[in-house]
Amino acid sequence: MELLNTPRRMPLVVAVAIMALAVGAALLAVSSSATADPFGQKIAFARIVNAEGDMIGAAILTQKQEGVRVFAWARGLAPGRHGIHIHAVGMCDPAAFTTAGGHFNPEMKQHGLENPAGPHGGDLPDLEVRENGLGILHAESDRISVLDGPTSLFDADGSALIIHAGEDDQVTDPTGNSGARVACGVIQAK
Repeated sequence: MELLNTPRRMPLVVAVAIMALAVGAALLAVSSSATADPFGQKIAFARIVNAEGDMIGAAILTQKQEGVRVFAWARGLAPGRHGIHIHAVGMCDPAAFTTAGGHFNPEMKQHGLENPAGPHGGDLPDLEVRENGLGILHAESDRISVLDGPTSLFDADGSALIIHAGEDDQVTDPTGNSGARVACGVIQAK
């Protein structure tokens, strides 16, 4: 399948392969330099699956001093904006992914990056999916951690990354009216 026919576009297969290589290289670089890391365990990852259980993407969460950087990608989604959140339970039972529970919310806030009484710890900006079905998210959050502590994603029941069918309005509690859960990835320590 060919992306839009412009000099800056490439076939979807090549784009996905490049993303997979970049993710693999990042994980290899981090694992080989773990002894120099002042934060100890600082990387988490998730393999994102659709309702049929097929892997459609991945996410890497990197602990930095100022918070966690989240890089996620997924393919085969409807074009447009999709709510993407970290959920409170590390389970991804298809097809509805309800076992992931509600949003990760250790501080008991309301939902939405634009909500004056929020946001949840797991709230993130929308995943923007292009016409070719590929979505990429780069975000940062100081409300989560992959280290020990009250905002750790590795509490007793873990956590999961969920992609929703629709756009998150970033204010409506508890989910931002972002619709059904269409993809899920259990967040795991590297």
